[in-house]
Amino acid sequence: MTLIKPKDYRNLLGSVEQTEKAIKHLKDMFQENLSAQLALLRVTAPMVVLQGTGINDDLNSVERAVSFPIRDMDDRRAEVVHSLAKWKRLKLAELGTGPGRGIYTDMNALRPDEELDNIHSIYVDQWDWEKVIVPEERNIAFLKRTVRRIYESIKVTENKLYVEFPQLRPQLPEEIFFIHSQQLLDMYPGLSPKERENEIVREHKAVFVIGIGHALSDGTPHDGRAADYDDWSTPDDEGYYGLNGDILLWNPVLESAFEVSSMGIRVDAPALERQLALRGEEWKKDLYFHRRLLAGELPCTIGGGIGQSRLCMFLLRKAHIGEIQSSIWPERMRSECLEAGIELV
Repeated sequence: MTLIKPKDYRNLLGSVEQTEKAIKHLKDMFQENLSAQLALLRVTAPMVVLQGTGINDDLNSVERAVSFPIRDMDDRRAEVVHSLAKWKRLKLAELGTGPGRGIYTDMNALRPDEELDNIHSIYVDQWDWEKVIVPEERNIAFLKRTVRRIYESIKVTENKLYVEFPQLRPQLPEEIFFIHSQQLLDMYPGLSPKERENEIVREHKAVFVIGIGHALSDGTPHDGRAADYDDWSTPDDEGYYGLNGDILLWNPVLESAFEVSSMGIRVDAPALERQLALRGEEWKKDLYFHRRLLAGELPCTIGGGIGQSRLCMFLLRKAHIGEIQSSIWPERMRSECLEAGIELV
C-alpha cells in the first residue's frame, strides 16, 4: 500500500455534499461533450460476460477476473468485466454502425489485482467508447485528431466547472503534447517509465504518450497491453511502433503525471495475428471474438476508456480516488487519510 499525503491538503469544495453535487454536474457535462465531439450514442453495457469467449479484456494479460458459476446455465462460468474494449466492437457489428459514428457506455468493473493507492481502486468506472472508422484512418494522424477532440472535451468541462465552482481554477494548457514512448526512452534512458512520464508531463502539463505495448530499444515495453484490442505493433512513417497511447495530465495535488485515458486504434486481422504470435497466444484464435475478427466480421474501430472517478478526481482537485467513489480500502489507509484531511466516502 502506497499513500501520498499532500501537505496542508483540504477539500476545495468544502464538504462531501458539495463534492457529490460537483461529481454529478461534471459527469453530465463531460459525457455530453464527449458524445458530441466523437458522434457517440450511449448504450447499455454488461457487467458480466461468459468465460471462455475471449470477450473480456485481459488488460496487461496478467490480471485475474472475478468469476462465478450460473446455476440456470449448467454452472457455466461468467466473469465480471475488466473493461469492454472487445464487447463494444461486437456491439457495433450487431448495430450495423457505419464509419464516423460510435457508442459509449457507463462501464463498471472489478479489478481485484490492483495495488491500492491514491489513484487505484478495485472498483473501476469509466466511459468506455468505440467508434467505427474506415481502414484508411488506421494511422497516427487520425489517432492524434481523435485525442485532440477528447482533450477538448476535458478542457470544456474544466471551464464550465469553473463557472459553477470558482475555487476550481482551470489549469490545463491550450494544446496537448504528443510524444512516442521510444522518444521518451531516448530522452530519459536512466529513468523508469513512470519517472519518464513525470518528467515530460511536468514540463508540458498535458501529454499523449504513443506506443504502449511493443518492446522498445531496451527490450521492454513502456507499459503492458493485451494482444487483442489495441494495435501496438503497426509501424508509422518514422519507424515507431503503435497506434495507441495514454492521455496523461499533470496533477498538482499529487505532483505527478496522472493517467485519465488509455485508447487506441484497434487491431485488424493482420495486427491481431502478429500480436498473438509475439505474445505466444495463438491459441486465442479459436475464441469467439478472435474468430469473428479474423473472419472479417467486425468493423475497424478506434476506442478507449476514460476514467470517471479519475477525471472527477483530477478536475475537482482531490487527493484520493476514494473521495469520489465508494470502495474497499485497508483500515490503515483509511486512518492515514483521515489524519491527512482526506475524507473517503
